[in-house]
Amino acid sequence: MSRTEEQGEVPVGGSLAHRVPDLGALELLLAVARLGSLGRAARELGITQPAASSRIRSMERQLGVALVDRSPRGSRLTDAGALVTDWARRIVEAAEAFDVGAQALRDRRDSRLRVAASMTIAEYLLPGWLLALRAQRPDTAVSLHAGNSTVVAERLLSDEADVGFVEGLTVPTGLDSVVIAHDRLIVVTAPAHPWARRRRPLAAGELASTPLILREKGSGTRQVLDAALGGLARPLIELSSTTAVKAAAVSGAGPAVLSELAVGEELAMRRLVRVPVEGVSLARDLRAVWPTGHRPTGPARDLLSLTRG
Repeated sequence: MSRTEEQGEVPVGGSLAHRVPDLGALELLLAVARLGSLGRAARELGITQPAASSRIRSMERQLGVALVDRSPRGSRLTDAGALVTDWARRIVEAAEAFDVGAQALRDRRDSRLRVAASMTIAEYLLPGWLLALRAQRPDTAVSLHAGNSTVVAERLLSDEADVGFVEGLTVPTGLDSVVIAHDRLIVVTAPAHPWARRRRPLAAGELASTPLILREKGSGTRQVLDAALGGLARPLIELSSTTAVKAAAVSGAGPAVLSELAVGEELAMRRLVRVPVEGVSLARDLRAVWPTGHRPTGPARDLLSLTRG
């Protein structure tokens, strides 16, 4: 305690927070005025009487005036205490209005969730996460925009999405991220394709030099594959969704490289065949992303929690 406070004088200068009692102390003073007893005020606020006494004494030292006269018959406000109580009532009412307004902002934020996700995550992971989120937040309206990783970044940076999910090799500039899952790209063909009958794994160089059914530039799948192989041949076909690439491969149009997440059913039903590859790793991280310095809150935070669960 400073010498000024020991002498019962009000400190001059400094921030307002150091000169004005906190809301808890003001609420206690209002309760004492209403109930006429420090003990009853303490019980109403869920604190002990010694804690209440200490808080009143601290407020008196802070303001430099006596606020409450204590006696065996109860607690009575001093003239200064009555005046401070009037001021305290206005502050508490203003704080209550502030709280109502803040809650309205939270309710508006929580009433919607805008998600942007790259295609594989949007098609094969997000439906389950969003169903789980609906069980937690049935009143939150969710919109989902699916596009490649570049589009996801653009929507986040233009405030058109609250949280995003990408599959690319790197985190787009201006975004923070966290890894929420792992994935692997695999080479697949229709059963009639010559690669489906290979006895030896496909060499990375042969894969790189072969025209493939590919996603468009800017997609996470294309970025990972291009970086792993050090370049790709001109695409056999270039398509804008995982589903379209898969359908083209099933039809026998040519080999494709797709996420393991996307082709489980086709492999099990033998509509596609997995072609082993040696000399290259096609593993990748799946990430949740958001604008730098603005970590998700509300429904976006809850969705992020579900993805990592």
